[in-house]
Formats: sequence, C-alpha cells, structure tokens
Amino acid sequence: MKTSDFYYDLPQELIAQDPLEDRSSSRLMVLDKNTGKYEHRIFKDITEYLRKGDCLVLNNTKVIPARLIGEKINMTGENSGEPGRGARIELLLLKRKENDIWETLVKPGKKAKPGTKISFGDGILFGEILDVVEEGNRLVKFYYQGIFEEILDRLGQMPLPPYITRELKDKNRYQTVYAKYEGSAAAPTAGLHFTNELLEEIKSMGVNIAYVTLHVGLGTFRPVKVDDVSKHHMHSEYYQVLKEEADKVNEAKKNGGRIICVGTTSCRTIESSCDENGYLKAGSGETSIFIYPGYRFKIMDGLITNFHLPESTLLMLVSAFAGRENILNAYKEAVDKRYRFFSFGDAMLII
Repeated sequence: MKTSDFYYDLPQELIAQDPLEDRSSSRLMVLDKNTGKYEHRIFKDITEYLRKGDCLVLNNTKVIPARLIGEKINMTGENSGEPGRGARIELLLLKRKENDIWETLVKPGKKAKPGTKISFGDGILFGEILDVVEEGNRLVKFYYQGIFEEILDRLGQMPLPPYITRELKDKNRYQTVYAKYEGSAAAPTAGLHFTNELLEEIKSMGVNIAYVTLHVGLGTFRPVKVDDVSKHHMHSEYYQVLKEEADKVNEAKKNGGRIICVGTTSCRTIESSCDENGYLKAGSGETSIFIYPGYRFKIMDGLITNFHLPESTLLMLVSAFAGRENILNAYKEAVDKRYRFFSFGDAMLII
C-alpha cells in the first residue's frame, strides 16, 4: 500500500484558521462505514446517533504552552545578530524525559549544538543543549527558580500546527473543556467540539463517559516520507488508562454498548491497551501503534474525528476503520460542500 493512495486535493482556503465561537456548532458529517453513505448535520446533533449504554472515550490530556522563543548565549561575550542580543532560537517541548530534561525540536538546529546555552524571558529561564537524539531533536536541561509549569505558562506559546497562520487570541480554545493532565504538544482536536453542556446532555441519556490519557507528540503529525506505508515508523507517546475508566469501557462492551472514541488519540490508546478479545486493561506506558488499512480493530465501534491532512497517518487510521474508498469519497464530498478542515475545522462521526 502506497502513501500516495491516501492523497486528496484540498483547496488552501478550506483550512480552518480560527475556532468557532460556539464549539458545538461546527458541521458534522456522519459516515456509515459499512455502506459509505453520509449525512450532513451540526455537531450538537451527535446526541441523535448515541444510545443508552454506549461509552464515549475521551482523551483528557492538556496541551502545554510548549513553544519557547529564546536567545543564544554567546560564551565569548560577543553576541551575534543585533547589538546586545544573541541569535534567536525557538524550542518546542515534545516530551519530558526527567524532571528538568526535555526532548525538544529546535529551530534553527545548526545553532543548537551540545553545550549551547539559551536564555528565555530575559533570564527567567535558561536551557542547555545536552545531546542530539533521533530525527535531529535535542535533549535540553532547564534551569530556573520557582515552579517550571508557572514559568512555562508565563513565557510559552501554544504550539499551533504550521498550517494555522493566525495567532490564537484565547489559549483555552486549543484545549478541550475536559483537559486535565498536562503533557501534550498538540491538542486532541476531535474533542474541541464538545461543550460542558453537551457532555451533560450525553450523560443524561445514559451514555457512559470514560477518560483516558495520551500525551500527543508531534510524531502523530509527522509526514510519511516513505512510499511503502508499512515502512513508516511512529514515535512513541505516553498513555495511561486508570482502572475505573477501563471498568466503564469493559462494562459497556459486556452489556452490548458501543465503544465510540473521540479522536484518533483515544482510539490509539484503547487499541494499544486491550487484549485480543477486546478487554481493556488498566495501565500506563509508551505506545507507537500505527493503524493503517488491514488492521483489525479489537475494541472500537465508532469514531468522532476531524478531517485530516492528505497522506497522513491519521487519514490512514480512519481509512482502516471505514475503508479507504469510503473515506476518500466522503472527503471529496466535504471539499465540495466547503467543510472546514484540520484542527479548528469540522467533524466526522464514523459509525
């Protein structure tokens, strides 16, 4: 199976640049994975497709303001660039390795050799490049006084995807309303459509809601650079499934309810954590599961997701679930009907 099998043509103007004022008023395409037929609805209509006894699985990770802009400290005392200032260096925090050591993406990489020191916020925070790791990422040790998370909240920016070119006015619009555990470099964007009111309405219908955690790394969005899909390597991401949440999923499954994941990250978490019989196990660890056509789903029955980039691993995952032809036909329809695409765009329910 070739990467080019997952290409579709997307006009640039359909890439959503801003979140809607009302999260739940985005458009919703409902796709029947067995017949390939689709309907056009509004996201809050999702209640009409849920049944008592179903279980929604949500990823409660929280995006950290992981983008830091700093200046290189020239140890000779002679700064490059404008007088009195060092070269500009941008860091994106990807994964905490130890307390103050993070794996990061650094731009420009050529200015970030081991031993390089960087100042952020006029010396509120310092970083030192320790080593170069896979894909050219850097291990950075941070030095500061106080609480790192508070400093990050003050100095850091939300790590919006490169296809979003406008500045986000409200940081919370790149968080789900149920975000709880900090650690992601990107939002689980399917969950951005839910409001607290809509979740309460869903609960009142007798639908169970289970929370899992997967800290989203940029590896999820890394382009597939090989022609043969099976040769692509996914980066690992940390996940956790608590026992009480696993029990909710297993109980729903046992009683004939459907397990409906909100987002590809929730899907990857529970598919990584269950056994061959579809029994979800509590635990935590790293997953690098790569789901593409030919994969046999063990536990997921339905998926709420956004519209994904051409030739991406996320598009391959939804194609594995609903069929490549069904997905590409639905995406063509979405383009024709001027749906909004990607992180701040519209949604799809596959069931």
